[in-house]
Amino acid sequence: MEKPMATQRILDFLATRRPEGPCLVVDLDVVRENYVAFERALPDSKIFYAVKANPAPEILRLLTALGSSFDTASVTEIEMALDAGATPDRISFGNTIKKERDIARAYELGIRLYAVDCVEEVEKIARAAPGSRVFCRVLTDGAGAEWPLSRKFGCVPAMAVDVLRRAKALGLDPHGVSFHVGSQQTDLSAWDRALNDARTVFEALAEEGIVLKMVNMGGGFPTRYLRDVPQAQAYGQAIFSSLRKHFGNRIPETIIEPGRGMVGNAGVIKSEVVLISRKADSDDVRWVYLDIGKFGGLAETMDEAIRYPLVTPRDGDETAPCVLAGPTCDSADVLYEKTPYPLPVSLTIGDEVLIEGTGAYTTTYASVAFNGFEPLRSYVI
Repeated sequence: MEKPMATQRILDFLATRRPEGPCLVVDLDVVRENYVAFERALPDSKIFYAVKANPAPEILRLLTALGSSFDTASVTEIEMALDAGATPDRISFGNTIKKERDIARAYELGIRLYAVDCVEEVEKIARAAPGSRVFCRVLTDGAGAEWPLSRKFGCVPAMAVDVLRRAKALGLDPHGVSFHVGSQQTDLSAWDRALNDARTVFEALAEEGIVLKMVNMGGGFPTRYLRDVPQAQAYGQAIFSSLRKHFGNRIPETIIEPGRGMVGNAGVIKSEVVLISRKADSDDVRWVYLDIGKFGGLAETMDEAIRYPLVTPRDGDETAPCVLAGPTCDSADVLYEKTPYPLPVSLTIGDEVLIEGTGAYTTTYASVAFNGFEPLRSYVI
């Protein structure tokens, strides 16, 4: 979880291979370093890598070899993790919105750990994956996150009690509680608030003789973009002290689900300046168009939530504010306009621009062929 930067290996790859068009290059050495940092920061927690962040087979194989487990959102992701060598007991079906036939397929593949956030989902799992372990996702406020996860997932703690009680009644194993404090979470106290909610669910069910065993503390671990973020060690200390505060000496089994924090700073996108123009002679602000935009993999610039560091061959020259946009014929394909981006005045058409910290949530967000542009190419080195 260090400062994202194009490692020498990435720079050498780009210099020697000269790949055509925009592309992502991921350095596996950085992924390895991040995994080790999480292991050291939270030695008692199992790491379930969020496959959706970047499902490149090379990344999944490396993490399997390092001992990681996997948080998956679909049957396809389950199959990817299995293909990478993970055994079914190291895979969680962590999406709370699943078709019953997909639950049945996952069960057939040996998956026995499922996320839920309502009674209706519990009933599907009871029918399609009998006897499985389930954990209920609790709503959190997401304060402090650059990419909050709204109210789409989770339920209030009181409802979580009902959901897990129903799971028990239907012959499932009510295993625990999960939460997600929001992606790119920089507030160390966010986990404290969520762990307090988790404890209330544990206590309410314990009174009925239902003993929960696990807290899935989700992801949210950030990567560094333009602002410094706390290191893995700081998160580990804050989370462990909250666990002690809320659970005393009876700390449950814990899981973390890093995605962005595992691969974000391992990747760099190479792009090219296609056009630089103004909308009027009197305009102070230039428009800089790259050969990659929202539909090419930079969807997380939506609402300018994630501001990626840019490196140009003219860094060090005088800068001026620019609107940054992508190449497609869609007016939504503007990356930074509300807060213009300072770029060198000397920047010119054809210049190469490196977009750092792009190892997570880029390749899988790229459209298949919008405007005829091919999906974002990816190289893992």
